[in-house]
Amino acid sequence: MSVGLIIAIVAVVLIVPIIGILATLSIYGTRKYIANAKTAEARNTLGFLAKQAAAAYERESLTTDGAPRHRLCASASAAVPADRLAVSGRKYQSSAADWERDAPSNAGFACLKFEMTSPQYFQYEYQSTATGFVARAHGDLNGNGRYSTFELKGQVVGDHLVVAPVIAEVDPEE
Repeated sequence: MSVGLIIAIVAVVLIVPIIGILATLSIYGTRKYIANAKTAEARNTLGFLAKQAAAAYERESLTTDGAPRHRLCASASAAVPADRLAVSGRKYQSSAADWERDAPSNAGFACLKFEMTSPQYFQYEYQSTATGFVARAHGDLNGNGRYSTFELKGQVVGDHLVVAPVIAEVDPEE
């Protein structure tokens, strides 16, 4: 065998595995990047829901004696989408009717003046009590049946609504 042929064989034996390893790492990195981009939807939406809850709380309504009072929007009667399987491994396109379900009673997402017009990867919930609220997002980005959960809480302290500074996350990139 010639020296040139031996060098070519050694180069192939060494370079092909290196290229394979680099390709594997790039696929992993790309998947992680895509999952992180999808979870940004949940984080941004919960932040906006909290902002809308604070704005709704600050809108004054009057008591029977004419005194101003603050109130939280009542809980949404259903999550959007209603069935969590609708966001399992795929996007869901909601309609305005999904978000306006509680409009006649001015509760839930209608009270928050919130709706999503673009397709979504997560199911959204809004629940409130007299002293606080919880906004949640559930998603199954890869369709394996395990859901990630993002949760943001707000609490009435004195005459102000205080929103938690961080979003609680369980299996964010499930």
